[in-house]
Amino acid sequence: MAYGRGLIIRCHSSGMTLDNINRAAVDRIIRVDHAGEYGANRIYAGQMAVLGRTSVGPVIQKMWDQEKNHLKKFSELMVAFRVRPTVLMPFWNVAGFALGAGTALLGKEGAMACTVAVEESIAHHYNNQIRMLMEEDAEKYEELLQVIKQFRDEELEHHDTGLDHDAELPVHGEAPAYALLKRFIQAGCSAAIYLSERF
Repeated sequence: MAYGRGLIIRCHSSGMTLDNINRAAVDRIIRVDHAGEYGANRIYAGQMAVLGRTSVGPVIQKMWDQEKNHLKKFSELMVAFRVRPTVLMPFWNVAGFALGAGTALLGKEGAMACTVAVEESIAHHYNNQIRMLMEEDAEKYEELLQVIKQFRDEELEHHDTGLDHDAELPVHGEAPAYALLKRFIQAGCSAAIYLSERF
């Protein structure tokens, strides 16, 4: 709680206060980003449940640890800016874990294909938010922009880690499986973003 108060003071010093921001836009950004980071945590939890004791376990754990920090930060921002979470949190809890465990059951390649698909979607989503905030008032939203840019860069690192760990190799010997899996997961990400922004 003390950290949240400190955040408000710092945001006041950079021009971002509860009174002078576009509340609807900031609420939407923080709510959907919190939901996304929560979903990412559940995906990695599912992957670790299946692959945690394999050679790729430490790789997944490292990415999951960063996602835990992302979720912590957005949880703090929710308190600082009085943003309610999405009502879909119970669904994202189950869906995220099922996606992580389900793709991990396909093997390392399936888990890494999931990571690439999700992180690519999230990086694109963060880029859209960065553009919108910069167009509105880059100076006023400087602190929020720094958070989103840092997390976008870390999501892109996870994307590249997935590629480095065989995400694009055929899953169970089927070359088209990667493209289909990626499209399916990214369609789910788009739907999750749309719903979490609004509900």
